[in-house]
Amino acid sequence: MVLLGSIVNAAAIIFGSLLGLFIKRIPERMKNLVTQSISLVIIVIGFTLAMKTNQILIVVFSLSLGAVVGEWLDIEAKLDKLGLFIESKFHSKNEGSISKGFVTSTLLFCVGAMAILGALDSGLRHNHEILYTKSMMDGFLSIILTSTLGIGVLFSAVPVLIYQGFIAIFASFVPNLVTQHLLDSIIAEISGTGGILLIALGLNSLGLVKIKIGNMLPSIIFALIFVCFIQFFK
Repeated sequence: MVLLGSIVNAAAIIFGSLLGLFIKRIPERMKNLVTQSISLVIIVIGFTLAMKTNQILIVVFSLSLGAVVGEWLDIEAKLDKLGLFIESKFHSKNEGSISKGFVTSTLLFCVGAMAILGALDSGLRHNHEILYTKSMMDGFLSIILTSTLGIGVLFSAVPVLIYQGFIAIFASFVPNLVTQHLLDSIIAEISGTGGILLIALGLNSLGLVKIKIGNMLPSIIFALIFVCFIQFFK
């Protein structure tokens, strides 16, 4: 089953989030310290992924064009509205917490080599080992994230399922159209671009800056387009 790995990953996030909802009696200072610790880990993960790029110009142009398009579409505001709409249905006491949890966890769970590689492996070889490993990591992270950021983390299971599921289904239909070299290039540049977004996310969580990360999400698509464009003309 092509989508098995993605379904398990989404289920792990839901289970971890539900478990995290019961871990509420944590002192505020401890929550703040945990949030700061997670933010530092996110930054480290971001730097690790950013270093995977082999063509820094692709990352630069992808981020630049992605920011322009994202700002024009105002994706961040739409994500916030979606989070606040969901929040209103659950009568959350902390305004904006669902939106923050949703955006933060979605970026963390979707951006990265494991999400891409795992979904591709599921589609190309029906091998779900990478996504199973990622599921354990995401499940553990969702417990901590939900206990600090709220129920918004739970809803990130939906974009994770759609994102990884789409890659897996696409990969299952075009196994002969993508060379190994192109595959490696796509993973490297998407990881590099996504890594910088994670660094920005970590800095935001620490309160050091305020970057509209949601408006930079199209950068991932541009990275894919640029890699394919370059390989086509080679």
